Amino acid sequence: MSDFMSTVVVVKKNGRACIAADTLVSWGSTKQSAEYLSGKSKIVQVGENYFGVTGSSTHRHVIESYFSRSEHYSLENAQEIFETWREFHKALKTDYFLAPGDDKDAPYESSHMHVLIANPYGIFGVYGLRSVDEYNKYWAFGSGTDYALGALHASYDRFKDVKDIAKAAIEAAAQFDNATGLPMTLYSVELVQD
Repeated sequence: MSDFMSTVVVVKKNGRACIAADTLVSWGSTKQSAEYLSGKSKIVQVGENYFGVTGSSTHRHVIESYFSRSEHYSLENAQEIFETWREFHKALKTDYFLAPGDDKDAPYESSHMHVLIANPYGIFGVYGLRSVDEYNKYWAFGSGTDYALGALHASYDRFKDVKDIAKAAIEAAAQFDNATGLPMTLYSVELVQD
């Protein structure tokens, strides 16, 4: 089983949202760069929503399958994302055979994935226990999180374009995290004005 020991970032600024991710896939000490893989993106687009996936490479296929088949979901705010993920978790267990082998001290069964979302309504993060955060500026998930967050903090006020901010974060993670590698994939969307 391959893992996305990856780095994914989301940024919101000047009426736009952006999501970016590296493309390196690894398991153990073996790495596959984008040079050897087709379909290397860790970002899944479903309609106007972009999902940045960390964890097992199977997560990407499951998200793509579920959200392309489901017509009843909403990702417009944190509470709607939570309700959507609650239904998604049911399908993870029944349709996708999620192994519930959780930590016995965990208060809830884990979905075993951390996902960042960028869409016209904002930027969001969904954690393994299905808690949802909405971010005002930026955030990062994955093995290169510390490097990416440092770069996001340092570049957020320096650059106007969300793409430049996101690029700086993924490039920093790829430079210093051994499980993050270039090239990156990047998408941006215009935000709905309140």
